[in-house]
Amino acid sequence: MRRWLPIALVIVWTGSIPTADPRVAYAGQQPDAIHQASRNRLPPIAREELDARRQALYDAAAQNENSASVGMGAAALRLHGSGTDLRFSGPLGRRLTELAILTTAREHHQPYEWALHELDALAVGLDEILIDIVRHRRPLTGVGDPEAIIMEVGRELFTTRKLGSDTYARALTQLGKTNLVDLIDLMGRYASTAATLTAFNQQMPLGWRQSLPLPFTYPDDIHPDSRSRLPLRSGPYQTSVSVLYGRMASPGGLGPGQIRAYGRGLQTLESRVGDRLTMLVILATARAHDSQYDWTMNEPQALQAGLEPEVIDIIRHHRPLDSLNERDAALVAFVRELFGNHNVSSATYTRAVSAFGEQDLVDLVSLMGSHAADAAVLAAFAQSLPEDRQPLLPLP
Repeated sequence: MRRWLPIALVIVWTGSIPTADPRVAYAGQQPDAIHQASRNRLPPIAREELDARRQALYDAAAQNENSASVGMGAAALRLHGSGTDLRFSGPLGRRLTELAILTTAREHHQPYEWALHELDALAVGLDEILIDIVRHRRPLTGVGDPEAIIMEVGRELFTTRKLGSDTYARALTQLGKTNLVDLIDLMGRYASTAATLTAFNQQMPLGWRQSLPLPFTYPDDIHPDSRSRLPLRSGPYQTSVSVLYGRMASPGGLGPGQIRAYGRGLQTLESRVGDRLTMLVILATARAHDSQYDWTMNEPQALQAGLEPEVIDIIRHHRPLDSLNERDAALVAFVRELFGNHNVSSATYTRAVSAFGEQDLVDLVSLMGSHAADAAVLAAFAQSLPEDRQPLLPLP
């Protein structure tokens, strides 16, 4: 099973972005053409092109894929990026990185993520007018590039679960391949963070203004001290302090890092809940994102893990959950609400906690988030299946 461990991910505006001419980079091919070897929009990357750290990632990705799919998938696509700390030292620059994070938070209706990064965005010089355009999803008329294309990519990717040819080609022209991969990778990671915050209903610290217009009201089922569904952990807390203005990026005891600290980690999740249930989570998350590649590559593994064909078909076809056992139904309902509504009801959360306990649920949500991040990367670069695989997910 492929796993991605969430990492802490912001950048200094230098006034321009180095871009690459797609006509040169793609040697005469259309910029969104599917390459025969990689089966996605990017040409295969050679191991010798990578630094030592990314060569190790390349080798790990190759070991986790079968011979028919080496060089494919989210891990292989990420190798085309800069390999830097995407938030703090990536070549996009911090101003544009914060714009990308705000766009992701907006599309996921995530007020906590929005509030912290709105302050960061203002501190690094992002115009308040641009922030309000993102906040209220206003038209991009009059917004120049690269800001406009960053917002357009985020809106389209997270709304339609794909990136059209025109949008992709424009983004590639404006940003260049490396920056575009970094952008999508960053957005995927913050989509994962949004899932963590939403799953455990992390609300604003007392005294903080909630300025993101939401289509729903969050449940009132939080602890007053942690401001989330999880009780406050005892300190000391690991919090980052911005060098720009000395404000803690996340108040002590709050935020995604504190939530994830409740878990024991993805490394031991299978041994605790079983590989059948972890595969159920992966398929349910792939279905929620219409991710053909993630679904089709994982369905055979799910069957090998003992996930019954009738359960798989319920997930595949969005069928009612009445015939599922309690643990299966609790997980699928949780995934559907988390990624379909960007809001998990109190009843659905309570049901999942009763089935798995807080600790295991934290790690199950991390697994959901990792595959949500993968889904963004796979969709943006139109990752297709190996030629010998038939699609198993019915998509329009």
